[in-house]
Amino acid sequence: MKRRGQPITGWVILDKPLGLSSAAAVGIVRRLFDAAKAGHGGTLDPLATGVLPIALGEATKTMSMVLEGDKAYRFTLTFGESRNTDDGEGVVTATSLVRPDSAAIQAVIPRFTGAVEQVPPAYSAIKVGGERAYALARAGEAVQLDARTVQIDRLELLSCEGDKAEFAVDCGKGTYIRSLARDLALALGSVGYMSALRRTKAGRFTEKAAFSLDSLEALRHSARLAEALLPLSAVLDDIPALAMSDDDAHRLRCGQRIRVSGSTQGIVFVTADGKPVALARIEAGVAESIRVFNL
Repeated sequence: MKRRGQPITGWVILDKPLGLSSAAAVGIVRRLFDAAKAGHGGTLDPLATGVLPIALGEATKTMSMVLEGDKAYRFTLTFGESRNTDDGEGVVTATSLVRPDSAAIQAVIPRFTGAVEQVPPAYSAIKVGGERAYALARAGEAVQLDARTVQIDRLELLSCEGDKAEFAVDCGKGTYIRSLARDLALALGSVGYMSALRRTKAGRFTEKAAFSLDSLEALRHSARLAEALLPLSAVLDDIPALAMSDDDAHRLRCGQRIRVSGSTQGIVFVTADGKPVALARIEAGVAESIRVFNL
């Protein structure tokens, strides 16, 4: 009989190393903790490093809180070549001798802050006619993706030397940094691709809270792995909390609607005796469960 693992619940913030897929990273962390269930709060490509929030157990029910949250990145734009993948893995599709200087880059940055129209990379997971765009592109088919509006709150030039420029960006969900790098280069009369990417923040989680795989291994060998586990509620700090009696909590878990006092409306984090019960929605003084935590 296949071993299912332990009912461990919480968040692990991984500093994902270069060359590892997000799915593979989740698998490693799940095995380290011997957890029965795991998932991640936002994919990082193998060529990217940085903050990868990994949910274990019942925390997987709160992953949308991270997926919907803002992100922050540092990335390097290499000028002079465009790639079909818009990153360093692809084949060269065009070249340019133009190498913008800092002043030129600073002049176009305002065009790429606020609400920005962006066409996702052809090599992306977006579905086109039921197929992933990257699968169609790899099969040699021409992929046409519609522009979409993304939110970029900050774009800062950190350095510029030779054919490379490094940036920091704060952005909303759905922003493709590869597209941003490509479009920046085009706006500067050149071509370019994203040659390095590091995520420094995902939702409320920053790189300061992230553990490397080596540090997690070291904690496991010294029986201190629990030190790297954040509670399920770590992603719910911004959601109003609602304490219920054990009886009302039981009824809520069973799908019953519970009348509550007060003026709170919308999504709340329900607890009983300090333990997570559910995410619920309150409308007109009545609470109804959205996600129930089986703890």
